[in-house]
Amino acid sequence: MNRCPECGFEFSREGRSTIPGLTDGAASFATLLLSAEPGELRTRRAPGVWSAIEYACHVRDTLLVQRERVLTALRIPQPTFEPMGREERVVHDGYAEQAPTDVARQIGDAALMFTNVLDRLDPAQWQRTLVHRGAITTVRSMRWVAAHSLHEVQHHLQDAERQLA
Repeated sequence: MNRCPECGFEFSREGRSTIPGLTDGAASFATLLLSAEPGELRTRRAPGVWSAIEYACHVRDTLLVQRERVLTALRIPQPTFEPMGREERVVHDGYAEQAPTDVARQIGDAALMFTNVLDRLDPAQWQRTLVHRGAITTVRSMRWVAAHSLHEVQHHLQDAERQLA
């Protein structure tokens, strides 16, 4: 897949070019969370669609999980990772009940922590790989992890904005 049919994200972005987008996207999420009414942030507008705060929590956790995956792949040759349990986390971590100010700060911190790790990768490390088990088990490079993470931020920011429109 080179382009997301829902949000238009171009997966040709790779490596260092994703770093500013991660921090900019996190800042946009923080602005959204701090400018909306808490009740609106928690409202699910349709069955099976998350609220804006749930999308924000998911993006925060995705950035943290991806950071740990990159750090692990720098220590262990081609580690294997299970899916992060995105649907389960919504309930287990109480996404809808979290304080918007806390989530706004945390998403910014998660983006800074992740981009710090990405910014330190040398050209050979960008090529290191990991195994991602999902619907299909695939071998992915650090470049893919960065691009996929940026897509998650941008795509779910649009999702959250739609929930508040």
